[in-house]
Amino acid sequence: MEDSNFPRSVLRRRILGAAAAAVAAGTFGEVAATNNAQDIRPFHVHIPEALLADLRQRIAATRWPDKETVSDQSQGAKLEQMEKLVRHWGSDYDWRKAEARLNALPQYTISIDGVDIHFIWVRSRHPNALPMIITHGWPGSVLEFTHVVGPLTDPSAYGGSAEDAFDLVIPSIPGYGFSGKPTDTGWDPERIARVWAQLMQRLGYIRYVAQGGDWGALITSAMARQAPTGLLGIHLNLPATIPPEVAAALVKGGPAPAGLSDDERATFDAVLSFSRQGNSAYITMLGARPQTIGYGLADSPAFLAAFMLGHPGFAHWTYGSDARQSPSRDEVLDDLTLYWLTGSAASAGRLYWENKGRSPLFAAAQKTSEISLPVAVSVFPEDVYRPPETWTRRAYPHLVYFHEAHKGGHFAAWEQPQIFSEEVRKGFRTLR
Repeated sequence: MEDSNFPRSVLRRRILGAAAAAVAAGTFGEVAATNNAQDIRPFHVHIPEALLADLRQRIAATRWPDKETVSDQSQGAKLEQMEKLVRHWGSDYDWRKAEARLNALPQYTISIDGVDIHFIWVRSRHPNALPMIITHGWPGSVLEFTHVVGPLTDPSAYGGSAEDAFDLVIPSIPGYGFSGKPTDTGWDPERIARVWAQLMQRLGYIRYVAQGGDWGALITSAMARQAPTGLLGIHLNLPATIPPEVAAALVKGGPAPAGLSDDERATFDAVLSFSRQGNSAYITMLGARPQTIGYGLADSPAFLAAFMLGHPGFAHWTYGSDARQSPSRDEVLDDLTLYWLTGSAASAGRLYWENKGRSPLFAAAQKTSEISLPVAVSVFPEDVYRPPETWTRRAYPHLVYFHEAHKGGHFAAWEQPQIFSEEVRKGFRTLR
């Protein structure tokens, strides 16, 4: 949506009444009557060309640092790779393709708790589809899920069964992408979880499930602890399963607790090595000073790319330059461009500050005993944390599904959409 005040306006279009007509037509699947349909506003993305020209100009004016003095990424993003990626961003990359992909999906905004929430809402053509709210992480976005919309809403067209169909609600976290930016504090996973429950209620859903990885896993877990009316269960692809005595040993830097199995010890060693290599530095920086980091993220496309691609979940992608891997280089740039154009890098980073700079995984692991709803877990082999089944069963007393996928990483839906979709279908099959 074009707006001369963007990004302050967050590109919002308020076309009232269209969603109410859809409710009246009975096309929402399993929904209840709602009095809030008039608050749902259709949303269409169209970025002013001037903003894209400004992005290209800033990229052309990039001042590059000198080359790193190591052969790996231990000092951060490597100069040669970053130069190739950013120069492609400024010359051959086309944002309009991502824009068209988003606009091919029904998008809306709704105001909840004083913030406009942007969300993709795709209803299945299959009767009795199970409604699901699915949440992204950082530095991801709703773009993570564009390739799973088809397999999840219309599984019979992708080798699955119509009985496994979902209605999908895919919101942008407050402060991220096309959602509004909170102007007050307190927007932690617990508060966002309450907003998500209100969103599903205002969309009219009387029973639904929730899914998430990265921050989405924390928000989804918070929903499960709060157990709002209608939530049947959750699926996680970054489960918080570190036992308390193991977490204490990791914080101290070892040694491992006695009595660990071979699989448990391997996981302990992997997490300890991950921490010692400085892979969590971005959590510390955003947790302590998101506003300071935000000045660079808002001003320099090259800095935004280098900082975000320093996330360990991106490491094995080689910045999308390998055509055999998913997401592609341009899909990586779609995500970075979304942050740039919406000016949301600083507001998104504040979620780490709201979490008091703690590792999201360690913080959530302390609260799994409070979850009484059914939990399904999928572990992906290239993720930053790969918990053994023993820890997962100990963490979630009502675990209904656990499986280790054969391929995929931290951003599983983005990297392996078909495998991710199969995992979600299997995880929720007993809750239909």
